[in-house]
Amino acid sequence: MSLAIQPFSQREQERIEASTLEIGRFIFQRASERAPRPTERRWWDDRIMGWAMQDEALKLQMFRFVDVLPMLADSTAVTRHLHEYLDSERLPGAIKLGLNIAAPRSLAGRALALAARRNVQSYARRFIAGSNTTEVLAAAMRERKLRRAFTLDILGEAVTSDREAERYFNMYLELLDQLAPRANAWPEVPQIDRGAFEELPRLNLSVKLSALDSQFDPIDPEGTTRRVAERLRHLLRAARSRRAFIHVDMESYHIKDLTLAIFQHVLGEPEFRDFADVGIVIQGYLRDSGDDLVRLRDWAAQRGTPVWVRLVKGAYWDYETVHAAAMGWPVPVFQQKWETDANYERLTVFLMQNYKILRPALGSHNIRSLAHGLAVARHLGVPSSAFELQMLYGMGDQEKQALVDLGYRLRIYMPYGQLLPGMAYLVRRLLENTSNESFLKAGFSDHVSPEVLLMNPKEHDPGRQPAAKPLTPGPSPTRGEGGKKERPAFQNEPWTDFALGTSRRAMQTALAEVREQLGRHYPLVIGGRQVDTRDRLASLNPSHKNQVVGTVASASPADVEAAVAAARQALPAWSGASVDERATWLERAADALAERRFELAAWEVYECGKGWREADADVTEAIDFCRYYALHARQLQSPVEDVPGEDNQLEYLPRGVVGVIAPWNFPLAILTGMTTAALATGNTVVMKPAEQSPVIAAKLAEVFEAVGLPPGVLNLVSGTGEAAGAALVEHPDTAVIAFTGSRAVGLAINARAAEVSARPIGYVKRVIAEMGGKNAIIVDDDADLDEAVLGVVRSAFGYQGQKCSACSRAIVLATVYDTFLERLVESARSLKVGPAEDPATSVGPVIDAESLARVRQYIEIGRREGREVLAVDVGPLAGEGYYVGPHIFADVAPDSRLAQEEIFGPVLAVIRARDLDDAFRIANGTQYALTGGLFSRSPANLQRARRELLVGNLYLNRGITGAMVGRQPFGGFKLSGIGSKAGGADYLLQFVLPRVVTENTMRRGFAPMEPTTETEAAE
Repeated sequence: MSLAIQPFSQREQERIEASTLEIGRFIFQRASERAPRPTERRWWDDRIMGWAMQDEALKLQMFRFVDVLPMLADSTAVTRHLHEYLDSERLPGAIKLGLNIAAPRSLAGRALALAARRNVQSYARRFIAGSNTTEVLAAAMRERKLRRAFTLDILGEAVTSDREAERYFNMYLELLDQLAPRANAWPEVPQIDRGAFEELPRLNLSVKLSALDSQFDPIDPEGTTRRVAERLRHLLRAARSRRAFIHVDMESYHIKDLTLAIFQHVLGEPEFRDFADVGIVIQGYLRDSGDDLVRLRDWAAQRGTPVWVRLVKGAYWDYETVHAAAMGWPVPVFQQKWETDANYERLTVFLMQNYKILRPALGSHNIRSLAHGLAVARHLGVPSSAFELQMLYGMGDQEKQALVDLGYRLRIYMPYGQLLPGMAYLVRRLLENTSNESFLKAGFSDHVSPEVLLMNPKEHDPGRQPAAKPLTPGPSPTRGEGGKKERPAFQNEPWTDFALGTSRRAMQTALAEVREQLGRHYPLVIGGRQVDTRDRLASLNPSHKNQVVGTVASASPADVEAAVAAARQALPAWSGASVDERATWLERAADALAERRFELAAWEVYECGKGWREADADVTEAIDFCRYYALHARQLQSPVEDVPGEDNQLEYLPRGVVGVIAPWNFPLAILTGMTTAALATGNTVVMKPAEQSPVIAAKLAEVFEAVGLPPGVLNLVSGTGEAAGAALVEHPDTAVIAFTGSRAVGLAINARAAEVSARPIGYVKRVIAEMGGKNAIIVDDDADLDEAVLGVVRSAFGYQGQKCSACSRAIVLATVYDTFLERLVESARSLKVGPAEDPATSVGPVIDAESLARVRQYIEIGRREGREVLAVDVGPLAGEGYYVGPHIFADVAPDSRLAQEEIFGPVLAVIRARDLDDAFRIANGTQYALTGGLFSRSPANLQRARRELLVGNLYLNRGITGAMVGRQPFGGFKLSGIGSKAGGADYLLQFVLPRVVTENTMRRGFAPMEPTTETEAAE
């Protein structure tokens, strides 16, 4: 959809540009006349900010200190963090001296801490209008005396629970109740209170829809819309009855479409169709903002009542760019500032041309952008009272008053709330103020000339200065010598973005199609032939335990014998194929998996109770394993030292037949990973999937058959562990056993395999085993609790806690223990328990009846060993499937069974630690060493965690699940695993036998010489 702008003629464009420059110069002139003087506090603030802007690294550290400050309880903590964050060698002399003499526990340190806290609080109030209604009303009155309107924004709207969402909803209602009557009684200021078509409400409230619902998620648009719409209706009714304005803010790109959809859904209802005192934000840095604006215009025209549109550049550029690159998704924002500026001007023209339907509110501190909007309005004859300009509280006061003096309505975006929840907002404002491309920085700190700042972005010449390098989802293909194109470096398969309607529809379609295929039978695959058995296993849907996903043949020891024999027979030809041939087969399999990704994810939903995102991630990981191991198999050959007269070669031989025994919790990814690692290195494979997920294994076998893998190279023997699994481990012709599962079974396999030498060449079996964990997340006393709560909840209850990497222990420092625990409990309580096929489900069923019984047993143990603070009742779901809700036990002893034994279910132990030393001791005090994490904003403590937390995968300031192939090679030590990390560069070495061949090339004192030039080589 293109932005339908009525084009201007060349002459009109020239007139608009001339008018833009005229207005811009006037604003610059008036602003310079009102610049702060040395006698004003703001002048000194600007000097400090100017110093901070000179060093990007130092600036970042300063603002990180500002961010953590509210969590620092005493002067010692404040001074310690100042020392940690600020590199004293880069500070001005006086400040450097002050830091050097201010030890954390000294009198000077306490004085420094007090000064730092007071200064930051004072600076925060430059950008935050007040911490209560009295203060914010006073700030609003000050603005009105300057002929400026306002809109209020409540700070700290990141909600982690239904209770917090309810609190913010009530805060919005209270603001309307308390402020609207007083605001409506204020004397009229015609310039800001009267519009071209109607009188404007005095009270204007900005609302973030995500603050109204803790489970705001585009994967479930119907459920999210239902919950949010009900609260939005209440707010609109309250606003209408109190003569107030509601403006819906915009946040991250991920929820942009859903925010727009809810806004249009509710405002299109008969009750609100004629309500004009509403608006919404459009972000100019988004590539699809033009399409959104066209759709909004068409909807508003059909609605019959105009709405306001606050047009902004956007405040999340770094996040959107980095997040998209990390996810492998298209970057949604323009990568160059001039592109955003040019798009902003295009959107401004569209709004002015449609001002009777979309009321323009231009939000910017860029004088060029605002001057252009005013010039366009003047050219089109748009009344000045038909639109407004908007700016942030505490920024650019000189330019604000210049615009007011020109007679335009100016509205100030006024954040209000306590300093603690407001710090993230404050830091974002500071970063905007000091970014290299900030208009304010360029105009008022770097003293760039007005003519440069007023340059038309459409005339931007990328050749004038080095362009910022766009962030891309991964490395691009490179070219070798002579221009020959080399293979691209490995790139992870992107996860599905379920914020997109096309993705949601594709998943729904796959679920419907797979549902029609439930109940089918799947035989064994041995030597390329399908082999059925008398005994069969039934795979049940854990969400609906009476639903049969499929039946499979159950292999006997004789069937395993036949499968191993077929694999041995196929081994010479397969191992004799070139590495490139084998890798190509794996890459074909990756492509086939990618083509069937939604179907395979749907099978996982039904067979293993995985939610949409978990199932999709498992399929993408399987794809990644195929491609990653194909790439690394090609790179496996390593050079060795040659000397004159001697030729040395290092080669890797396959070990032989590999028995793969896979788990049910990652039914496709782990099975594929272990299998493809063996195949890539020239081994043949006998796969034995978990009894709970045999149908998905059959689907993987179908994929390899479809790509033409030679018969016998890959064999499938579904069945029980006692029969098929034991026979595979004990067979003398299996050279490697690759296992993922419980500690007890893994140790038993290791012990049994050590007793059986592999035939025919008589070496000891190699065992690769990943055996689980008792993983901990430590929460430091300076942690960002918003992030820590969500990180623990997702790590503990994602896929019902049935990940070997799941968090089963939260170790929390005493000073934040009670606060963290309260928020943690409410966040977990807000999770929806339900069937896996429902996209709104956060916690689905555990895998089977045996697992359910085990989890219930540990819940009883927890009631004896700790204090039960959360026990979510699953209600009627208990009779439908294997459901157990999230359970949290507090005050758990570090040496208790609940804190030591792997549970594999949605049960979390919360442990109080005296200090960080105690926390590290507790975290390391188990027999496992798989994953672990720390939430902290202390650089020193993060470094300590790197040294002292003994785990295979350590995660800092993020959840501890979700390792990705190539990025976070996965695996642990102690009783968590035997072998190298899956998805890492050295994983393949476990499946091969290294061999060196040395030839003496001397013949009677003569040794052939290698050609040294291309000419010699040709000759």
